[in-house]
Amino acid sequence: MSDSANTPEDPNPHTDPHTDRQPHTNPQPHPDPQPDPHTPGVSVRSTRAKGEPRFPDGPKADPAGSHFERRIRSFQPRRSRVTAGQADALQRLWPKWGLDIDGSRTLDLPELFGNDNPVVLEIGFGMGEATAQMAAADPATNILAVDVHTPGQGNLLNLADRNGLSNIRVGNGDAIILLREMLAPDSLGGLRVYFPDPWPKKRHHKRRIIQPDFLTLAATRLRPGALVHCATDWEPYAEQMLDVLTTHPDFENTQADGGFAPRPDFRPLTRFEGQGLDKGHVVNDLLFRRVQHVDQPPAGA
Repeated sequence: MSDSANTPEDPNPHTDPHTDRQPHTNPQPHPDPQPDPHTPGVSVRSTRAKGEPRFPDGPKADPAGSHFERRIRSFQPRRSRVTAGQADALQRLWPKWGLDIDGSRTLDLPELFGNDNPVVLEIGFGMGEATAQMAAADPATNILAVDVHTPGQGNLLNLADRNGLSNIRVGNGDAIILLREMLAPDSLGGLRVYFPDPWPKKRHHKRRIIQPDFLTLAATRLRPGALVHCATDWEPYAEQMLDVLTTHPDFENTQADGGFAPRPDFRPLTRFEGQGLDKGHVVNDLLFRRVQHVDQPPAGA
C-alpha cells in the first residue's frame, strides 16, 4: 500500500542488500549461551550467527537469483529493522502462507488458497494494514500480496494470523517474474497497485511500474472483466497512468467521462494517505476493466 516496495536505490553502494548483520566487536572469552534465534520476542538481529540465514524457514533474500535477464526494475529492496513480532511471524507462518517468487513453476491458485475464489494480485502493500482490512471485508476474494519489504511481509502475516484471514498469501520477490513465469493466462480476477514509487525525476520515469509493456503482460493474466485499480498521490504520475491505461487496447475506463474515479469503499483510507490529505495532497484513483475482444474466447472456455 505504500512505496516501500519501490524505494530508490540505497545511496551507499557498499551496503549488502542481502543481510543486515552487524560486525562482532569485543568478543568475550566465555560468552553466555545465546537464546534460540527464533524464540518469539527475541530479536533475530542480536542472536543470528555469522553466515546463518536471516529466516531459515522464511522468505529468501533473492528468490529468483540470476535465472532471469537483467532489466530496469521498478522497485528496490529496502533493508530496515525487523521487530521480534515480525520475525516470529515470518518464521512461523511463511511455510503456511508465504511464497518465494523464484519463477520455477506455474502456480495452481486454487491449491495455493485452498478454494476456487477469485484471486486479486496486489503489488506493493507496505506494512499490510489496508490489505488486511480489505481481506477481512471481502473473505470471498483471495489476495496474493507481493512486496520485497521484509518488515511489511512479517507485519501482514501477523495481521492475517491475529484476525484469522485465511484469504491472504504473501509473495516475496519481483512481481514481473510472478506474472510472466508463475501465473497462468486468465488466472487473476483483479490487479491492485496502490501508491507505487512515483520516481519523480524525469530520468527515472522508465522505472515506473505502470507502463505499456507491464499492462500488456498483466492483461494476459487477467480474466476479461477483471478490475485494475491504481491509486497515487503524485499528480504527474496519476496523469501518466491515466494516459497509459486509456490508450492501451486491453483496458477500458469504468468512468463515463474517461477521468479519475472516486475512491471506492473497498479501498481503505490509510494513515499515510490521511496525512497526505491533511497536507493538501490530491489522491487519484483509476479503475479500468480488462477488455474481452471480439475474437477472444470467454475465460475458461
